[in-house]
Amino acid sequence: MTESTAPTPVTGDGAPGAENTPPHRYTAELAGQIERRWQDYWSDHGTYHAPNPTGTLAVEGEPVPSDKLFVQDMFPYPSGSGLHVGHPLGYIGTDVYARYHRMIGRNVLHTLGYDAFGLPAEQYAVQTGTHPRTTTEANIATMRSQLKRLGLGHDERRSIETIDPDYYKWTQWIFLQIFNSYYDDEAGKARPIEHLVKALVDGARPTPDGRPWSELSDVEQRKVIDDHRLVYISEAPVNWAPGLGTVVANEEVTADGRSDRGNFPVFRKNLRQWMMRITAYSDRLVDDLDLLDWPEKVKSMQRNWVGRSQGARVAFVAGASGDEKIEVFTTRPDTLFGATYMVLAPEHPLVEKLTPAEWPGEHPEIWTGGAKTPADAIAEYRATTSRKSDLDRQENKEKTGVFTGSYAVNPVNGKEIPVFIGDYVLMGYGTGAIMAVPAQDQRDYDFAKKFELEIVRTVDPGEGFDGEAFTGEGAAINSANDTVSLDGMGVADAKKTIIAWLEERGSGEGTVQYKLRDWLFARQRYWGEPFPIVYDETGMPIALPEDQLPVVLPDVDDYKPKTFDPEDADSEPSPPLSRATEWVNVTLDLGDGPKKYRRDTNVMPQWAGSCWYQLRYVDPDSPDVFCAPENEAYWMGPRPAEHGVDDPGGVDLYVGGVEHAVLHLLYSRFWHKVLFDLGHVSSKEPYRRLFNQGYIEAYAYTDERGVHVPAEEVVERDGKFFWQDQEVKQEYGKMGKSLKNAVTPDEMSDTYGADTFRMYEMSMGPLDMSRPWATKDVVGAHRFLQRLWRLLIDEQSGELRVTAEDPSEADRKLLHRTIAGVREDYAEMRFNTAGAKLIELNNHLTKVYGSAAGTPREVAEPLVLLLAPLAPHVAEELWQRMGHVDSLVHGPFPVVDEQYLVEDSVEYPIQVNGKVRARVTVPADAASDVVQAAALAEEKVAALVGDKTPRKVIVVPGRLVNIVL
Repeated sequence: MTESTAPTPVTGDGAPGAENTPPHRYTAELAGQIERRWQDYWSDHGTYHAPNPTGTLAVEGEPVPSDKLFVQDMFPYPSGSGLHVGHPLGYIGTDVYARYHRMIGRNVLHTLGYDAFGLPAEQYAVQTGTHPRTTTEANIATMRSQLKRLGLGHDERRSIETIDPDYYKWTQWIFLQIFNSYYDDEAGKARPIEHLVKALVDGARPTPDGRPWSELSDVEQRKVIDDHRLVYISEAPVNWAPGLGTVVANEEVTADGRSDRGNFPVFRKNLRQWMMRITAYSDRLVDDLDLLDWPEKVKSMQRNWVGRSQGARVAFVAGASGDEKIEVFTTRPDTLFGATYMVLAPEHPLVEKLTPAEWPGEHPEIWTGGAKTPADAIAEYRATTSRKSDLDRQENKEKTGVFTGSYAVNPVNGKEIPVFIGDYVLMGYGTGAIMAVPAQDQRDYDFAKKFELEIVRTVDPGEGFDGEAFTGEGAAINSANDTVSLDGMGVADAKKTIIAWLEERGSGEGTVQYKLRDWLFARQRYWGEPFPIVYDETGMPIALPEDQLPVVLPDVDDYKPKTFDPEDADSEPSPPLSRATEWVNVTLDLGDGPKKYRRDTNVMPQWAGSCWYQLRYVDPDSPDVFCAPENEAYWMGPRPAEHGVDDPGGVDLYVGGVEHAVLHLLYSRFWHKVLFDLGHVSSKEPYRRLFNQGYIEAYAYTDERGVHVPAEEVVERDGKFFWQDQEVKQEYGKMGKSLKNAVTPDEMSDTYGADTFRMYEMSMGPLDMSRPWATKDVVGAHRFLQRLWRLLIDEQSGELRVTAEDPSEADRKLLHRTIAGVREDYAEMRFNTAGAKLIELNNHLTKVYGSAAGTPREVAEPLVLLLAPLAPHVAEELWQRMGHVDSLVHGPFPVVDEQYLVEDSVEYPIQVNGKVRARVTVPADAASDVVQAAALAEEKVAALVGDKTPRKVIVVPGRLVNIVL
């Protein structure tokens, strides 16, 4: 860009109502012109294009730089309400970080796409009849425009949308890679399903019933294979919302067992669903966390979600005939002697078998809930439980349950103990059954007290314990029979002893258990990725060949799934796609001639597209592969081993909210590991470094009904708050549409300019901390940029105020201290302190040169370059006005001259009897006795000391002098 493209001078200072403003002041209007012009320039010149090693994004004849950086933001969903100022906080942070690294010469990949399949667009389609694609694409266009206005340095060529068939073709392709794989436990990785088939054909692997493979029918063979796939169909308990007509994920169910959208009752129901065998990767998902540069909080959340724990499986004989076995998993088999009852999840498959026709013997009335028969009690309790979410069942402090009518035998002491069902036991963890040890578990204790059950303490809590359940470690007590005694043992020894005893008798075995369950991978919705699967006459799934991808989502007349009475728990899903009969029922040639097939009418869940998008950012245009190996290895491959570190590879920096700590990140890691096992990628983790940004919070206001009112319309009078002359209550929370306290970035850009908005957001505090929004404080960032502009541009004439004179030694020292500090701050993502250092430098230069003929170029140019990552538009403009033709996006970035970091002198505060009374400056290398003499000779100190002899003089080198009189 040349001088001739400088903006036309404008008036106004960005503050409404201001008059007599100098014609060339940096105002919101001038900022807007500068920003739009530079954004167009960057777009027209491909300034942020990052070259690939190969393919359409490679630069012919030019090798890619060896020093690269891949920065990624978490996928945004394009909401119809657009952005508020909290949304771009992380995007601006990654932009500052990427700009800094781009300026120091690195090849930086930074782009942004859109996670565009989702329920909001589908629900809008249901209400209005508008196709979800129409709504979603309009939302994307709005968001793209809002983000562009912020000057984000994205490689626009790499932007993707999950709703694009060219994108979800590869989502379907990855699904097929997982479907056509199994987990080889011996190899410890996924392998193509053909390897399993070969082992079965050759007899190297036995069939489940021991028959030779050749004796199995075609359907039997397919069932064996399907049972080993990493994607399989299973009868699984799901959250069924009849009022919505769809299954909802756990995170979409409120604590009181209702859908977060529509507030409909949600029931636990077994349905035939697609599942992904993520549990096969449980150990690797936990162990490989040690390789990642992630916040420890997130690692801990993932470890807890997987829930790996060592213990024992124990079999309890149950039922009137004693031919049923209830298997439990316990991490504390040493407490078996204290098991006085059992609890099964209401959904446990053994419940019916353990439910007799009549109540046996005598028992407290509270055990039966007043029901006439066990079957009545079970049915009533199951109906009640089906209305509760898993979260509610786990957190509900009021313990409920009902006696099944059966007893089980404790294998260590032969005692008969009652078997209950209770909603605090879930099928999703362990075996769906527990042995209850009320003296050692608080939930079991609460249940036992309510139902008048025996409590036997098996761990010595020590003297002084006056609580209820003791959950700590101690010596075993009351734990002996004729053949084994644990009494006096510590927990570790007691565990080993009882496990060996159980294994010897066939009553149990030591094992590792996981809380993680296989991933339910299907939704009864319209707006999602279709499955690349068809079903033949047997009803069994068949993978489509790659040349028939993508399976494109068809148009339908009605986007709404069939809904039912919200209380009709027995209803069955009827997805919108089931009504697209011509699409569902097809004739295809899959290699053995044309045949009739039926497509799957479910769609993939909203997580699918975001499980692998980093790989498509790397190679967005490749028609033949989802990501060329050379490009993946360059951007995401593991670094060379240094100091014995096992680098997992992956994106260099991934930034997003902590709310995605478990599900998205766990799912993405699982998909990536499968692709790694199959040789499609060189990195074994998708994200080597993770950073969680904080949130923007703001005041909100509610009226006497508790309804939120528009925050921008509230006024404060005498310490109270009013909306339309009605007093309202002030509260504080995360900014958002629901609280009616949102402020848009467009408003801020209109009022102050995008650079001001960027400066303010980055200066509010550390990026990983939540911070309060205060619109009135934005003006501070605007005034800083005005002062900086005024330092270099004459506000009356518009002429450049930059001279060739030399700055002082003090100026150079402050400049290079600032360069050193800002470089470190940018590298460590401390953008608020980088901004503070720039303000300090600008204030100093303004005092020295604000009224002079101009500012020395030697300090002016570094100041502008240092500012560029935070406020790129005004920095580009000033850089160009100082005579530079090329954009500063690719540098240079100021380099520290170490000689100016050495201090010649040190100022010591002098305390006399604990109060600072004076200061003295001495050479930096002055010895303590020299410092002491200078302090005592200081005029104010000498007057205080007079003819007294100080009791003590303490010199803290480089910091202070303390004199005690």
